[in-house]
Amino acid sequence: MGEQNHSPGKELQPRTRAEAPGKKSWHSQAYALGAVSNFMSTFLTFPIYKVVFRQQIHAMAVSEAVRQLWHEGPQYFYRGIYPPLLSKTLQGTLLFGTYDSLLCFLSPVGPHTLGHRWAAGLMSGVVEAVALSPFERVQNVLQDGRKQARFPSTFSILKEFNSYGLWGRLSLGYYRGFWPVLARNSLGSALYFSFKDPIQDGLAEQGLPHWVPALVSGSVNGTITCLVLYPLIVLVANMQSHIGWQNMPSLWASAQDVWNTRGRKLLLIYRGGSLVILRSSVTWGLTTAIHDFLQRKSHSRKELKTD
Repeated sequence: MGEQNHSPGKELQPRTRAEAPGKKSWHSQAYALGAVSNFMSTFLTFPIYKVVFRQQIHAMAVSEAVRQLWHEGPQYFYRGIYPPLLSKTLQGTLLFGTYDSLLCFLSPVGPHTLGHRWAAGLMSGVVEAVALSPFERVQNVLQDGRKQARFPSTFSILKEFNSYGLWGRLSLGYYRGFWPVLARNSLGSALYFSFKDPIQDGLAEQGLPHWVPALVSGSVNGTITCLVLYPLIVLVANMQSHIGWQNMPSLWASAQDVWNTRGRKLLLIYRGGSLVILRSSVTWGLTTAIHDFLQRKSHSRKELKTD
């Protein structure tokens, strides 16, 4: 407790999120811990996500979504969790690793400006969308209660996708709804990385314990980013819940359907926003705090070796 206010901790604060100019490094331990933190936060918040997903698909109230899941039985609470667990574990590596590499490429000698952080975050979001979109696609099919009888497992969905031709596997199978996923992930990563460090540095100047600025910065950024892009999240969930060759609506038709289903009211599209805030705050707060903590430890060990 007492070491939280020690001056050495404060001296390390600016360097936990940015390497010395011109240096590029890959901290395997940091990304491993980031993967573990994403794994744990996904597991803990998955029931909340299922309630949000039901609201996005069926436009129902929170109590009704919870009642529907409870009626299906506790054995289905974690149905569909394997794809997001795997994708979030990969995301923990891709999100920070790709961003750091791109940031060093764009500005190898520093300092890293807002434009550099935005561009690196945008491109890392593109990489994330390409790599993880298939996992989200399978997850959304599994979580749709209307598909339980036809597709009771991940294997049954993969078997369906693989029965299509090559182009069908991509456009109708694994990468269904890819364009809104690409827009959501790229813009979300750009927003997150652009403002994470300024918020964290501002809070660190207030003399708070070193883990608080990272936790608050991650929570605030995750919440704001999620709310700004929430309409895209709803659109992706609806597009990726469709499966099969016939009656597959286009991107524009899917957007119109979401708008009409919500009574042409923006407020109804944001139904479930309170749960999204809770889940996003916990997930991004923990991920950012753990990543920052591990970077501190890594820098501390390096400094001890050089002394």
